Amino acid sequence: MTRGRFITFEGTEGVGKSTQIETARAALASAGVEVLVTREPGGTPMAEAIRELLLTPRDESVNPLTELLLMFAARAQHLHEHILPALDRGCWVLCDRFTDATYAYQGGGRGVPMEQIALLEQLVQGDLRPDHTILLDAPVETGMARARDRSAPDRFEQEKMEFFQRIRDCYRQRAAEQPQRYHIVDATGSLEEVSRQIASLVLSFRH
Repeated sequence: MTRGRFITFEGTEGVGKSTQIETARAALASAGVEVLVTREPGGTPMAEAIRELLLTPRDESVNPLTELLLMFAARAQHLHEHILPALDRGCWVLCDRFTDATYAYQGGGRGVPMEQIALLEQLVQGDLRPDHTILLDAPVETGMARARDRSAPDRFEQEKMEFFQRIRDCYRQRAAEQPQRYHIVDATGSLEEVSRQIASLVLSFRH
């Protein structure tokens, strides 16, 4: 049996990842591809409990290393209980964020050394990396305005604009360094334009 493809969706807040993952799922399903949609942190009951810990606003300051370790704890559970079995049975996995988000948020945003993230990435994932990463890119102000209209801010969304600018810069730098894996999509276009690009892009991954 052919292994499934692992496709991740990345970007700062409010760029429309959830909407475009559904676009990708529908396009692939219409082409007869079995698809699993999941998210990080989360994806299993235990990993979702860790997500709740990470996102809930709290008075206690959270040490960046604590945050990093919780992210990878959730990822280890998610990967081994959910993602790898799906890929092994030939299913395509569409994941809302993965380790690139850790490099961007904990590395670029919080200032955690990239070498520490790389160490945990190798420990938890071994050689597994996404086959393709779609980066939905928009100016931070645009995304944050959308995010504010959507719901009450979580612990990350309460951060200052500078935090999210560092995250966007980190994503764009990683995309420039790995052009064979990253696909940048301008998320400022109309919903129809962006959806058309996403559907065309994911269908091209079949070849």
